[in-house]
Amino acid sequence: MTNRFERQADLVPQERLEGLSIDVVGVGAIGRQVALQLAALGARTLRLIDPDAVEPTNLTTQGYLAGDVGVMKVEATRRAILAIDPIISVDVVADRYRPGHASSIATFCCVDSISARKAIWRSVCDRCEFWCDGRMLGEVARILTVAGPVGHARYASSLFPQREAQTGSCTSRSTIYCASIAAGLMLHQFARWLRGVPVDPDVSLNLLASELASDAIP
Repeated sequence: MTNRFERQADLVPQERLEGLSIDVVGVGAIGRQVALQLAALGARTLRLIDPDAVEPTNLTTQGYLAGDVGVMKVEATRRAILAIDPIISVDVVADRYRPGHASSIATFCCVDSISARKAIWRSVCDRCEFWCDGRMLGEVARILTVAGPVGHARYASSLFPQREAQTGSCTSRSTIYCASIAAGLMLHQFARWLRGVPVDPDVSLNLLASELASDAIP
């Protein structure tokens, strides 16, 4: 049988994915797309963390199926991942992220609030080697990535008080197409890290203005 990874072999080193544990915290609009793309990419060990069940509005904005309504998001996403590749190890935590959870080497943070991001970052920053935070409001997405200790201070500066956050959340104004693009940008940073290529610490995408901006580390 043809190796399903052969067309991405030069871009995504499978040997780096072997034995690599990956957390996806929040499997809503962006996080579900991240989890499915990781499965397609060749991730072998995933942990999904989210406290919510699928609601009817999630079918439009988050890519869940009609039969998923009422099911916990982590379980519905686990099913979808195993439909892509049944040998992937998928652990699910139907709860909010808590400091007592053991952190994985790579963490994708896809939660709604700055306060939640700050709490998760504080818990894992000294333990994970790759961190990617996806933020979205309507047709605007921002991807912040930390690979190693170099970007810790820069990322911490983005964790402003919740009261200063832009009004709304990715659940109040959301589209499946922006979430999918944001997830793809996050996986691109992950693939760069796997190849040993420097990541972009801060990428912003404004679909309405057709603008993509990236701030490099000085």
